[in-house]
Amino acid sequence: MQFHEVRFPATLSFGSVGGPERRTDVVTISNGFEERNSPWAHSRRRYDAGLGMRSLDDVETLIAFFEARFGQLYAFRWKDWSDYRSAKPSADISAFDQVLGTGDGTQTEFPLIKAYQSGTYSYVRPISKPVIGTVVVGVNGAALVEGEDYSIEHETGVITFVTAPDAGVEVTAGFEFDVPVRFDTDRIQTSIASFQAGEVPNVPIVEVRI
Repeated sequence: MQFHEVRFPATLSFGSVGGPERRTDVVTISNGFEERNSPWAHSRRRYDAGLGMRSLDDVETLIAFFEARFGQLYAFRWKDWSDYRSAKPSADISAFDQVLGTGDGTQTEFPLIKAYQSGTYSYVRPISKPVIGTVVVGVNGAALVEGEDYSIEHETGVITFVTAPDAGVEVTAGFEFDVPVRFDTDRIQTSIASFQAGEVPNVPIVEVRI
């Protein structure tokens, strides 16, 4: 995949708007009942980076980043300030935030995930772009040491254990993460006059599948 392992400037993504979207096909049958189906197993995020622009220096930084990505050609990392941690915003990240799975004595690789729970229902989101230096891992309630007990692939979000966790033990992790995205346009339009008057450019960003 054409991907640059670089993050969109976090100071510019702060203040942007966006969030998850779903695709749902709704068919109303003759008796008034509905049939609903979703062809997407996972949601996709969309953002508008233009609202993060606060000065002409910000606009210049945006244009430089856009040109270096060749418009839509290369995807990149994005910090979603409303959802970038394994723990709640009010809590510290710990090695026990998210349950990745259960050991079977042979499996050594566990991909990072984040679960979204509401009542008895939940959605499990794959996490492919953890932030370097933020991942902590636990097995059976004990925190492990990176480099000694496991390694983490920051380009894919896969944890590899030196020794496979024993059968029946819980594998957990905590982390910060970015969203893999690209520009959803090949054109950035700006005006110094309109920007000074309080207007900002529209800069659509869309999540990509990894």
